[in-house]
Amino acid sequence: MTATYHCADSVNGHHIDDPSEDALFDLISELNDADNTFIVVHPDEDDAAWFASVAVLDEGGYEIVRRDTTRREHEVDNDTSIGRIANDLIVWLAARDFPGLPTRQASTF
Repeated sequence: MTATYHCADSVNGHHIDDPSEDALFDLISELNDADNTFIVVHPDEDDAAWFASVAVLDEGGYEIVRRDTTRREHEVDNDTSIGRIANDLIVWLAARDFPGLPTRQASTF
């Protein structure tokens, strides 16, 4: 089965289709500065227009990169809270475009 929206891959080989906030939290929690230094979240397609990554920093904490070429976005942040990082990624991912899928429409209420 392929991902409907996006997938997450870590250096140590973990791959999760359409990861939830909890799954992202777990992937980030497993990062270390030896052999599993970063994860990448991206659409399950070639030549993806966007991605997000989380990498372990030598001095502690994490570097979060969010890049979306269609929106000319490139943000780099540092944080130490895995919960906040996972939540921020889920919110950012919800705003991405997924070609071939209907656009999400807000309620009229």
